[in-house]
Amino acid sequence: MFKSKALLRRVHTDESGITGLETAIILIAFVIVASVFAFVVLSTGLFSAERGKETVFAGLEKARGNLEVSGALTVQDAAVPTGTIDSADNIKFNLANAAGGFPVTVDPAATTNSVVINWIDAQARVADVTYTVTKILGDTDNLLETGELFEITVAPPGTSTLATNEVFTLEVVPPQGGTLLINRTMPPAIDTVMDLH
Repeated sequence: MFKSKALLRRVHTDESGITGLETAIILIAFVIVASVFAFVVLSTGLFSAERGKETVFAGLEKARGNLEVSGALTVQDAAVPTGTIDSADNIKFNLANAAGGFPVTVDPAATTNSVVINWIDAQARVADVTYTVTKILGDTDNLLETGELFEITVAPPGTSTLATNEVFTLEVVPPQGGTLLINRTMPPAIDTVMDLH
């Protein structure tokens, strides 16, 4: 009887099988948790990298759509010289694509996806003023592409007049890319033709 009690005590005190099973369960749980954590970290990293790539491409597209003025801006007192520049007169400048820029539609007759020109002076801010385009360099379409040059002619809108020493701004807004601000000051004396650099 003592032998059987000793044998039963040894069976109850020897827990090596249970300890091995618990260790295996804990190890499997660690592996599962680590794999889930690794999946989450990788997914988050890939998502962040994709968002970063989208941001870079959006910035490149915005930068590559920019326009620039090529040469001087010319103000012409086209009508009988009156000493002021008004809606009967015109302002001309050459428009080109910035280096590596995307083609931009420059069509005064278009109602969407074309360049819009806004007028700002001391009297008013007029959105979408009328302008004309003369193609100096380029093909026959209305796309301003790399290497092409368009001459833009704008007249001061409505009742806006430019006198001596007056500041005015033309906002050239392409459908994509940054806005080109052309800010000039009228000279102290108004001639028939003036180049404003």
